[in-house]
Amino acid sequence: MSQAVRIRAGYLLAVAALLLAPQFFYPVLVMKVLCFALFACAFNLLLGYAGLLSFGHAAFFGGAAYVAGYALKSWHVPALVGLLLGTLAAAALGWLFGRLAIRRQGIYFAMITLALAQMVYFICLQVPYTGGEDGLQGVPRGSLFGLVDLADDRNLYYVVAALCALGFWIIERAIHSPFGQVLKAIRENEPRAISLGYDVERYKLLAFVLSAALTGLAGATKTLVFSFASLTDAEWHTSGEVVLMTLVGGLGTVYGPAVGAGVIVTLQDQLADKVGSLVSVIMGCIFVLCVLAFRRGIVGELQALYRSATGNRY
Repeated sequence: MSQAVRIRAGYLLAVAALLLAPQFFYPVLVMKVLCFALFACAFNLLLGYAGLLSFGHAAFFGGAAYVAGYALKSWHVPALVGLLLGTLAAAALGWLFGRLAIRRQGIYFAMITLALAQMVYFICLQVPYTGGEDGLQGVPRGSLFGLVDLADDRNLYYVVAALCALGFWIIERAIHSPFGQVLKAIRENEPRAISLGYDVERYKLLAFVLSAALTGLAGATKTLVFSFASLTDAEWHTSGEVVLMTLVGGLGTVYGPAVGAGVIVTLQDQLADKVGSLVSVIMGCIFVLCVLAFRRGIVGELQALYRSATGNRY
């Protein structure tokens, strides 16, 4: 079987799984997994392909969640318009963060993004439009073009699945485009990329803004699913969780972070009522185990086993 046929078969299986998932699983849980899967894949675009470790991605996730929630609740805009406004707000915030941070590298870049994200968290806590510690509650789901009632979980599920599929497609196209190849070159050897004539800062900024926008889409969609936005969305713990999801699934793989998000979100959902606050301890143990024993993540290790079994180096 050729690689092209395998890829098409994988896409067909993924589409079939998305269409059939509500028949076997609780739709709201699957929608939450999809939102965090898109979040993790957007983060992986920045870390796995551009080599930029951001500890501030919760700012885009939470910021878009609040903007979309406020637009839907106070301005009574259609659902898709609210999601678009949240995504654009995250993209604008990403441009601002990027302009301030991309001139630094390594731990300095990470600390700048964390500091900026904490400023966004403080704004979300203090301004009167967000509900403070209570969050923004009672966000209406509305309808799709006035025809499909999104208050029904199954109807909303297919809208969320379509939006997340669009986000995944954008990420994949970016990765396999000349733009994505330049990002990989910057990650591997930035001085060499500069010597070849590439405007490295411009490429980094574009990657940062694209990652922020897709993260914003995930955050805005999550608000639509749960009908509220909370401070947890913008908290630094959320930035840490997306790092964990990416590493568990497979850093630098196309869909590894989506697998990691599915594992982490499902474990949190299943263990929350059984072990309570020990969930954080279990997540920490998973992180340590992944770093020590499965450094390439779930998908990365499976790909390595496949290449070893078939003798294919690529």
